[in-house]
Amino acid sequence: MEDMKRISSGGAFEAKIGYCRAVVAGGFVHVAGTVGQGDDVVSQCQSALEVIGRALAEAGASFADVVRVNYYLPDAAEFEPCWPLLAETFGANPPAATMIECGLIDPKYRIEIEVTAVAP
Repeated sequence: MEDMKRISSGGAFEAKIGYCRAVVAGGFVHVAGTVGQGDDVVSQCQSALEVIGRALAEAGASFADVVRVNYYLPDAAEFEPCWPLLAETFGANPPAATMIECGLIDPKYRIEIEVTAVAP
């Protein structure tokens, strides 16, 4: 079996819950659902993307390698303001995507983003 690489971002929930930010295995980089900091959905989206970008970079990948993205929001109406930022982030390499309206771990969080990328 191939080696797995586990990547931690040092986030508070990682040790509390028992997970890591990303796992490189099976030819893919699996990045855990990631929330961001900020006062509104767009700033939280930007923050989450920065955390995800760092995890991808540590795995040797980038947003261009992402093949699947899942967005989780407690209010689907807040998704559209994030669209320009997401379109800019994925650019000419848009992944398959799903948006789900659901509760998040804390009501202060307005968006959670999870990605799967092809490993380098």
